[in-house]
Amino acid sequence: MRINERPTSPTGFKRRFLRMPIQLYRWHLGGLFGHRFLLLEHLGRRSGKTRQVVLEVVNHDEVGDGAPDGYVVAAGFGTKSDWYRNLTAHPRARVQVGRRTVDVEADFLGTEEGGDLMARYGTEHPKLGLRLCTTMGFDVDGSAADFREAGRHIHFVRLRPVRG
Repeated sequence: MRINERPTSPTGFKRRFLRMPIQLYRWHLGGLFGHRFLLLEHLGRRSGKTRQVVLEVVNHDEVGDGAPDGYVVAAGFGTKSDWYRNLTAHPRARVQVGRRTVDVEADFLGTEEGGDLMARYGTEHPKLGLRLCTTMGFDVDGSAADFREAGRHIHFVRLRPVRG
């Protein structure tokens, strides 16, 4: 695995384009994205105001009764992403997946757990795994070992539903 230049947060037109899915969730059309994306509603670390971002779901764990055990998302632009920094300050948030809304708490995965998760994801979804790694600036050959190494450098967040 080779690390290329890490991507920077988009600005201008690209940022506006990437934020367009938020409007679809506001119009109650989040179901169009299925379970591949979620709307994360979180608090700003300084302002305390509600912020929203649409993120791709890397992993979705379910417990036996069909209730979600957590959604895992990746910080594609690293730890400088506003949503990531906001969750470190205020780990409680809300997600909307499809038409379902759930209160969650952020759990930041360690490097080994991130490596294991990416190795599993890359072998189960090779095309998506390659795309995810390329988007984040990693050159991988498609092997589990390469995906694992890339996963050690990616910051993953598990969003666990708040029970009760």
